[in-house]
Amino acid sequence: MGLPRLGGHGGNGGDVWVVATEKMTLKRIKDKYPQKRFVADVGANSSVRSLKGERGKDKEILVPVGVTVTTDDDKIIGDLNAEGDRVMVAKGGHGGCLSSAFLPSKGQSRQIKLDLKLIADMGLVGFPNAGKSSLLTVLSSATPQIANYPFTTLKPQIGTLLYEDHKQISVADLPGLIEGAHLNKGMGHKFLKHVERTKHLLFVVDVCGFQLASQTPFRSAFETVHLLTKELELYKEELVSKPALLVVNKMDLPDAEEKLAELKEQLLNPEDLCSTSLPADMIPKSHMTFTHVVPVSAATGFGVDRLKSLIRESLEDDDTMATEAFRRERLQLLRQRSR
Repeated sequence: MGLPRLGGHGGNGGDVWVVATEKMTLKRIKDKYPQKRFVADVGANSSVRSLKGERGKDKEILVPVGVTVTTDDDKIIGDLNAEGDRVMVAKGGHGGCLSSAFLPSKGQSRQIKLDLKLIADMGLVGFPNAGKSSLLTVLSSATPQIANYPFTTLKPQIGTLLYEDHKQISVADLPGLIEGAHLNKGMGHKFLKHVERTKHLLFVVDVCGFQLASQTPFRSAFETVHLLTKELELYKEELVSKPALLVVNKMDLPDAEEKLAELKEQLLNPEDLCSTSLPADMIPKSHMTFTHVVPVSAATGFGVDRLKSLIRESLEDDDTMATEAFRRERLQLLRQRSR
């Protein structure tokens, strides 16, 4: 409240902020605040001793790094991608003053959602049983569950690739896609949302093709690549423009070399071949461009060291290009200012 007889101004209410910190998890937030209600302090009334009332204290909600804050209708309020990133989610009300007849205004009240998306250098993209979990195991220190049936991976796993010079690269093995994942079938959006936060994609396909169940059609390695591309495109079109490597797994199987040669030939002319092997609604509008096609066998270790080197090379080339683009942009800005 303001103080009418002396024209005092009441203190504004505090604001509510969401702040990213490395030490927090969504489970800890839920356990600590079971009511899921956060309220900032009210401002102090104006008084004879203090005509300008003290401002209310802000409320900070500590969340893990990687959280996207959205409204109930999925409008993004902010992304918190680094330690200390913060976004205001509710503004405190104004203290009473002459223009408001010395009555305070009510602060904002809103419901928000905290959506955690993994941040990794590389994201493994593939249908169930492509061998993603096995590949992550031989590449890194991760120990995901592995078995010979679909949907072994039911939650994301992150492994760390370690190099002799102590360089570290994070790789996320994400739950297997199925046809129709963009419609939230199978693991659906639980998988696809994590792809947004990875720098590069690592497509993993079975060299011999894939069939989810007896009642679903068999898909060759070539068809698998384009069905995966279509799912990414339908979920969020810009994902198809991410840098990507294609890993052709299970090279220890019979006839693998012939099938690999066939796949490489097909990838040279994807437009014509897609139209003859896939229904029209499953053909992507644009095709993935792979920096490398890497044959491997997660079972025997064949090609794994080369893949590890190419992953690093791909990320470092991208970083170099980004740095050079930033340098050119800054140089152009300085030239404009000097004119």
